[in-house]
Amino acid sequence: MPDNEFNEEDVLTRASQGDRDAFGLLYERYIDRIFNYVYYRTGNLHDAEDLTARVFQRAMNHIQNYTDRGVPFSAWLYRIAHNLVANWHRDRSRRQEVPINDVPVLPSKGDHPERNLVRSQEQDALLRFIRRLPAERQNLLILKFVENMSNAEIGGIMGRSEGAVKSLYHRTLLALRDQLGDQNISLDNE
Repeated sequence: MPDNEFNEEDVLTRASQGDRDAFGLLYERYIDRIFNYVYYRTGNLHDAEDLTARVFQRAMNHIQNYTDRGVPFSAWLYRIAHNLVANWHRDRSRRQEVPINDVPVLPSKGDHPERNLVRSQEQDALLRFIRRLPAERQNLLILKFVENMSNAEIGGIMGRSEGAVKSLYHRTLLALRDQLGDQNISLDNE
């Protein structure tokens, strides 16, 4: 359904009254965004698929309790996703596993294999550093760079003012720069 025909308030009302088709419209609208968020927080395709399904299952089971507090419905979904990912990380830290990177970097035409290898190693290092950040800072980076949200939208989801988001963003980038600088990692695209 095109955005100009999608009346989220009406769809939410119908979904909260048990209309499964209306909830299906919400699912279709937000599934990709929530999956991306969860994937970047977990780094594992299978766990991201499972957690995303659980986000929407939980949302469907509790949509009758949803109340509009002046922030978009997506903020409620992101909050559910955040809580499930936090639980996933906590449970995972109790049982140590060796992560398998299941997303290969495929070279594009004209790229040199050595350059691709270096770029892939740098991206892996950056993701490792990002995953070491506190959850709030990880959320900020995902919403900013993966979801391409404005500071105001991020503030609505995180429950912060736009100024607080800007400040957190600045501090996060400085911390990453310092960590990456200590490792002599260049993130420039050559």
